Amino acid sequence: MKLRVDLLPYGSYSDTVLVVDVLRATTTAAVFLEQGASEVRFTASLEAALEQRGEGIVLAGERGGLPIPDFDLGNSPLEASGLNFTGRTVVMNTTNGTTAAHAAAASGKHVILASLRNAHAAARRARSLAVEEIAIVCAGREGRSGLDDVYTAGVLCEYLLAMGEWTLDDGARIALTVRRQVGDPLEPLAGSAAGESLERVGLGQDVQFCARISESTVVPVLAEHSELGLIFRS
Repeated sequence: MKLRVDLLPYGSYSDTVLVVDVLRATTTAAVFLEQGASEVRFTASLEAALEQRGEGIVLAGERGGLPIPDFDLGNSPLEASGLNFTGRTVVMNTTNGTTAAHAAAASGKHVILASLRNAHAAARRARSLAVEEIAIVCAGREGRSGLDDVYTAGVLCEYLLAMGEWTLDDGARIALTVRRQVGDPLEPLAGSAAGESLERVGLGQDVQFCARISESTVVPVLAEHSELGLIFRS
């Protein structure tokens, strides 16, 4: 079985893909499902999200870390964790995470949203679905690789290595090296460009929330790729 880590979305994916945007889209999407949302839709554009406004729909997203005008919510997992979304559909569009998910879904057989909070559960789900390869795709930030996502990929690799034997690519080795050299998850998240940017706009508590490892068992899995977007359910 092959284990691959792409430090940015790249190429094609033939099997199972774990998409990581730990700060914050993949973390937040799982929280929406934890809080009762029936599904989370990742749209390809802001305009595609706005077109879906209506009864039972919650629009959530960000640009530059901040909420988008005319959206109901930003991209804060901490804020979402205190709300009830039972029976509602959350439509999301973000700067990096939703784009990475679309890149993975263009060819991946199975697409899973992973973060530190659901790392163990996401790794188990990926292992149960994969036939020949698991690819971990880091969303990065504005076209550059991100320490926060690479560290998270390393945590996922560690869990997967405990589940069987793998052939690792260079990306997986890089992610594992980062993980093993940095023990405390808050350090790489807060010290990343994404983490520092969130701190500057007053969202440092989101970074702390996202740094919690394996406290959630909710795993968003791509259930449908429709004209409405990528539809994830747990």
